[in-house]
Amino acid sequence: MFDSYRENTLRYNPERCFGCLRCTEVCPHGVFAEGNRRVEVVRPEECMECGACARNCPVQAIEVQSGVGCAWAMIGAALRGKEMDSGTCGCGGDEGSCCGGDR
Repeated sequence: MFDSYRENTLRYNPERCFGCLRCTEVCPHGVFAEGNRRVEVVRPEECMECGACARNCPVQAIEVQSGVGCAWAMIGAALRGKEMDSGTCGCGGDEGSCCGGDR
């Protein structure tokens, strides 16, 4: 079974990356960091699949099924009768944010 806390749909192709750093600017969970001439995926387990990185990558070096992880984490927490873990979908869900409003 899919474990939303360890697995996600994030796929990064470093050969396409030219280091614009847009993904580091838009990721609400710090999944990406500046590396040597291109970004590095430093915290892949923190990806909540909001899709902000993929939408902002000018060379399509990042792919993710937007919206899957955040919803899956909420459903899993509800089924277990627990609150959402801190850090999971922590962007707030405000209008225009990565996991709220304008979808």
